[in-house]
Amino acid sequence: MRYCIKGGKIIDPASGFYGIGDLLIAEGRIAAVGASGTVTIPSDTEIIDAQGMIVCPGFIDLHTHLREPGREDKETIASGTKAALKGGFTAVTAMANTTPVSDNAVVIKYILNQAQQEAAVKVYPVGAISKGLKGEELAEMGEVAAAGAIAFSDDGKTLMNPALLRTAIEYATLFDKPLLLHQEDPDLAGNGVMHEGYWSTVLGLPGIPDIAESTIVARDLEIAAYTKGKIHLCHISTKRSVELLRAAKAKGVKVTAEVTPHHLALTDELVQSFDSVYRVSPPLRSAEDVEAVRLALKDGTIDIIATDHAPHTLEEKHREFSLAPNGMIGLETALGVVWTELVKKGYLTDIQLVEAMSFKPARILNVPGGTLQVGAGADVVVFDPELEWELKASDIVSKSKNSPFIGRKFSGKVQHVWVDGKLKYFNENFTE
Repeated sequence: MRYCIKGGKIIDPASGFYGIGDLLIAEGRIAAVGASGTVTIPSDTEIIDAQGMIVCPGFIDLHTHLREPGREDKETIASGTKAALKGGFTAVTAMANTTPVSDNAVVIKYILNQAQQEAAVKVYPVGAISKGLKGEELAEMGEVAAAGAIAFSDDGKTLMNPALLRTAIEYATLFDKPLLLHQEDPDLAGNGVMHEGYWSTVLGLPGIPDIAESTIVARDLEIAAYTKGKIHLCHISTKRSVELLRAAKAKGVKVTAEVTPHHLALTDELVQSFDSVYRVSPPLRSAEDVEAVRLALKDGTIDIIATDHAPHTLEEKHREFSLAPNGMIGLETALGVVWTELVKKGYLTDIQLVEAMSFKPARILNVPGGTLQVGAGADVVVFDPELEWELKASDIVSKSKNSPFIGRKFSGKVQHVWVDGKLKYFNENFTE
């Protein structure tokens, strides 16, 4: 099937194309792209009117928890990737903290097999750095990479043994796979449940100081500099972490970093409701920290936006704040949050949004995508930047509903999505 997306604003950082134009999809690939009227359209082509909309490469989420295998009550590969598709994502990772842990070839192959049969978008498994996520002994990284793991991470747990981290960086360099590192010292975090500051004092809740993050950031940057290896820092959330990251990049350390939509949009003040939907790791930070990560994303210190989509059941989350698990879902709201809170408020341009959510994640993971260049696989999203909408719990596709954005209004909504040239989401409806 051939499609021509006509009259939209095409944004492709990979080629530098930016402007109103037409894009032709044929045989699963980008067949042509150009200014309006310059693309030859075969007679048997379905025309998609994209006037007033943005056409860009499909989003890629570097940090997704799909929960399968082991916690299919929270999310499955089928439900999680359907939520991703609705949010404009054409590829997601599957983080390693499954049950059993993705620290061996069997689990990696299971995820790939399930994805082949049930996934609505591309799924890239992430292998564990350490066996059982225990931080004591390296997983068989070569075996896991050969089985199809795209990266390595103990996310949810910090690799506290610095010697083990050094070795992991060296092995990851051999396999040319990124290390996605969780940034929190568990001893400094202690039994904290929210950011340590004014609001934790007022609410009488144990706090997690910002140094729990920044001290690990500092350590990991030092080890990366020493080994000359590459690392990726997950969910940066504090002003001090940004300062350390900026200095390291200036010195040539091979590091990339991500920030989540919720850390760009929400502050610890919201915890005064005692609604456990706001409990997350790292915790929601101060307004000063939020401003710092916004500016860091704007100037390129932070490279990408990643959702850290972390589904939990209603029963788990509907407990008192201190007993509820950490985590929020984010695949279906990422675009709306970022467009509303950053693009419309002048922190990011539309090009920077596409870079942060598509082009750069593809380069960090070293996977196809993030481009609309002729010959590339046709992973394409079309969204209406001006369309206003409200998130309702009944509209959430994810099996879990633990979103902090229910009841909030946004601008920017996905209309159509192609994955490998297949139109899988059209006029806000799933096509298969």
